[in-house]
Amino acid sequence: MRYISTRGQVSPIGFTDAILMGLADDGGLLVPEHIPQVSDATLKQWQRLTYPELALEVFSLYMNDEIPREDLKKLVDDSYSTFRHEDVTPLRRLDDGRYVLELFHGPTFAFKDIALQFLGNLYSYVSRKTNSIIHILGATSGDTGASAIEGVRGKEGIRICILHPHQKVSKVQELQMTTVDDVNVLNLAVEGTFDDCQRIIKELFADVSFKHQYHLRAINSINIARILAQTVYYFYAYFQIANAGHKINFSIPTGNFGDIFAGYLAQRMGLPIHKLILATNENNILARFVNEGVYQPGNFRGTYSPSMDIQVASNFERYLFYLYGEDADTITSLMTQFKAEGRIVITEDALKQVQADFSAYSVKNEDCLNTISEYYEKYDYLLDPHTACGAAASDKLAESDEVTVVLATAHPAKFDEAIRLLKISQSYPRQIEELFDKLQIQTVVSGISEEIKEQLVKFF
Repeated sequence: MRYISTRGQVSPIGFTDAILMGLADDGGLLVPEHIPQVSDATLKQWQRLTYPELALEVFSLYMNDEIPREDLKKLVDDSYSTFRHEDVTPLRRLDDGRYVLELFHGPTFAFKDIALQFLGNLYSYVSRKTNSIIHILGATSGDTGASAIEGVRGKEGIRICILHPHQKVSKVQELQMTTVDDVNVLNLAVEGTFDDCQRIIKELFADVSFKHQYHLRAINSINIARILAQTVYYFYAYFQIANAGHKINFSIPTGNFGDIFAGYLAQRMGLPIHKLILATNENNILARFVNEGVYQPGNFRGTYSPSMDIQVASNFERYLFYLYGEDADTITSLMTQFKAEGRIVITEDALKQVQADFSAYSVKNEDCLNTISEYYEKYDYLLDPHTACGAAASDKLAESDEVTVVLATAHPAKFDEAIRLLKISQSYPRQIEELFDKLQIQTVVSGISEEIKEQLVKFF
């Protein structure tokens, strides 16, 4: 297994080099040179595995034995031992056609923990084995930052800087990041949106000399290890209900296209997912692309689901690569066009393929809250606002003879500002309650790359 760039200007590299490179040096995204195929017989064998055992098997397909199996097993076991539920990602049945996959039982109560606990341990392992300097740079719309910091705080040989949009994340998300008082952690609050943070990250990684001089490593889902880790829970959830013989859908709230791309990859590997339902909030560039064939940012909208308040999806290029038959020249041309014109328009034939791959629905802000109320009253189950978008899309797009698994991406306590609007009271988990008594440590900066560079030079 080797890794190549969507833009074709990087020689194939191994897994370790791929995770260290993060964003490809030619500005593209790294993808596996081929997608491993999992046979029906293997799928049947995997049904009996625990979550860590399944993760070990999936990761092994992508690593070329670069990490000895015993070492990889320890990395996996250490990563998922931090979760509060023995199943890691338990599946909750609401009724015959609705399940919720709870992805929030990790240290920071968000689905990002599933990939970032592993990636943090993986970076630490690589640093020790190769004597590499690991300077992590990431952007967050709320959950990635806390999960990434938790994954590497205090680890020898690693420093991490996280950019988040100032006052545009929930209070709990902000506290989870900014109350960490470790010398290897820097929080920069950017005056702007998450798209500004993401743009700065890509600009800094695209400056290859700066990237190499300061040993920058990626923690965002531009890092292929993030995507690989997230494919595992699609397999795990599917296996728990597959024997019933239903058509099984997954409804995925997404803003950056990483979580749903992981589902797409699992499907390409051989997992017989019926429908991948893409749910957005009112920042609906991805839903408009699936339904109309035009990828073009609209006006930014602040919503009750702030982690999805994203206009430019950093993983979208990976999907385009497969949509256009792995033609790097075409992808380079499309991304150059997008940078120059701010939009991509695909052909009718390409749109038919997109609509075969995904169904999509954009959830209005008030409909998000209404869905939380409806599920709380009907099922006595409290959704966070992002999961509510997935549930609302499922209710619109799933057929009566299908079973849909909604991905629950965060614990509702992380977004109590929205929950309180519905006159629903919830108690905070102890770990979240304790955050409110801690001192915050963050630096507010403008959205200019040069100012961020100055901060990074001082920190690293």
